[in-house]
Amino acid sequence: MVSWTGHILPVIATIVVWFLATGLIAWADNRERRTFPRSLMLAGLAGVGGLAVVAWSMNKPTLTGVYAAFAGAILIWSWHEISFLTGAVTGPRREACPEEARGLERFFHAVSAVAWHEIALALSAIGLISLSWNAANQIGAMTFTLLLAMRLSTKLVIFFGVPNMSTEIFPPHLAYLKTYFGPRRMGPELFLAIAGTSALAAWLGLIAINAPEGSASASGASLLFALAALGALEHLFLALPIRDGALWGWALPTRRPAN
Repeated sequence: MVSWTGHILPVIATIVVWFLATGLIAWADNRERRTFPRSLMLAGLAGVGGLAVVAWSMNKPTLTGVYAAFAGAILIWSWHEISFLTGAVTGPRREACPEEARGLERFFHAVSAVAWHEIALALSAIGLISLSWNAANQIGAMTFTLLLAMRLSTKLVIFFGVPNMSTEIFPPHLAYLKTYFGPRRMGPELFLAIAGTSALAAWLGLIAINAPEGSASASGASLLFALAALGALEHLFLALPIRDGALWGWALPTRRPAN
């Protein structure tokens, strides 16, 4: 049975956090570049704080512990996002993809453009999983790993090509990364990604529904379900002519040409 505490409230909380966190990151990464050191410092402090919160909550399988672990993982993830979108941690390749590059050559160029960021995300996921391996509350590690899986899926389908690519919140100083985007097309990769993320969301939703009503496990599964459902929605946006970037137009400062 669907309950307010175990199912509805976690979904609302996830949507609010997703909307505000994305807007804040877009705002920070689209400001003047002289503001980036301060943004990186604040994001680093938030990331360290998030790690401390996850560590504190991993032995607390309570509603408070579940929400704390989820929030901690979001803070760590936001740190990585800001470090990437400010250009501080991207990859060894910081230039456009050669026009003549095709197939594996183009793929290796694309990987090289984001390699350090991907390695940092993978190491963080491994660290969180190891930290909470036998813990009673593993929501922090699960949240971060789910975000990583969703992001990796999104990057792959964009590389192969999608019909609709909204880049309103993409910072100007990373414009060269757009050259690694695939052609505007509806390929089988996007179909599979939408189906896979939707199936994952449905599975997590079933776990949430079958958990004891109002329990911490129900809330944790509902938080993960909402996150997976938002990931599936973002994949769907790539297939439909919808400007999802307009959702965060309020957060974008007046843009200036990139140096």
